[in-house]
Amino acid sequence: MKHFIFIIFFISINTYAQQVDVMLIGVSHNYSKYPAQDFSGIHNKIRKFQPDAFFGEFLSKEDERLVMDYWCKQDNINRLNMLRNNRNIAAALLPGTIDSLRKLSLSKPQDYRLKTDLAHAYYLDQDVANGHYQFWQVFIYLQQTPDAELENYVNKLLRPQLDTTGRSMKRLKTSEYALIAFPMMREMGMQELLSMDCQDYDLNWGASWVAFDTKFNVFKKDTNTALRAELQSGLDKINAGYDKYANIEKTSKNVTEWLNTDEASAISASGDFYLAELYDMENFPKEEMLSKIHWWIMRNKGMCENVVNRARKEGAKRVVVLAGANHGKYMQDIFNTMPNVRVRNINEFK
Repeated sequence: MKHFIFIIFFISINTYAQQVDVMLIGVSHNYSKYPAQDFSGIHNKIRKFQPDAFFGEFLSKEDERLVMDYWCKQDNINRLNMLRNNRNIAAALLPGTIDSLRKLSLSKPQDYRLKTDLAHAYYLDQDVANGHYQFWQVFIYLQQTPDAELENYVNKLLRPQLDTTGRSMKRLKTSEYALIAFPMMREMGMQELLSMDCQDYDLNWGASWVAFDTKFNVFKKDTNTALRAELQSGLDKINAGYDKYANIEKTSKNVTEWLNTDEASAISASGDFYLAELYDMENFPKEEMLSKIHWWIMRNKGMCENVVNRARKEGAKRVVVLAGANHGKYMQDIFNTMPNVRVRNINEFK
């Protein structure tokens, strides 16, 4: 009888823990090229949703150590080496240092030198997401309250002026994190951003891309007149979509909401995957294209699994997930196949 009660208790706890409600926001990684954006609607939807956690498109510190090469690995290595040269902290001491600095920063929320130290420690621990969160808070403070002594300290310790490529401190300043995630996290008193990116398949993705481009360039040159017209018609459709995309980017103050429409998703996908109607053309490199699609889906699947597994580990029932716009529809479809997961994109919230 005791074993039966224990089993029922375990199942009920496990089932409860499995429930995850996802607010998915497809975003731009650089809002500086747009007109001034109005994020108030998105911020209000997040407030009403009352999330327990935010996820960003970063590798976890564990994955960063394991993945030896991906598109911005060298940029991260360069930052890590630079910050170690500025002031190193032994790897064995990093967890305790971060814990101590977090507690001190919580007790002294207006001490931005402490936040700078915490950013530095997070970066050394290869937790770029939370290094960025602390650096952003310092950056915003300095914009609002000039402080030459603090600015000099930041420039010496973090060298943000030199971190300009990849997922850099420079890119952060006009990103979805600076404009959506971090302001909301700070308002809600959240101390850390959870990471969900998956780069396990980046080399496969790159190889598929090269293989496709090589054969597609030959295909374009060798296609006969009739098929060339069919191909051009498809390419014209893609270009027309991108013309509309570009016009919205130039004129809209609500680009993010548009990025989360089916129309925007289809246009964005056509840039990487062309149009399905072209795949059966004679000599079109379909196999290479399907390989590209496969590895893209595998990355998105990994991202969704990271969100759900890490949310459950943290006991988070409601989570906000920010991902580049071309991930949105793929991730939503994958989340919809996962048991005990509810997903809605930002436009589905009132």
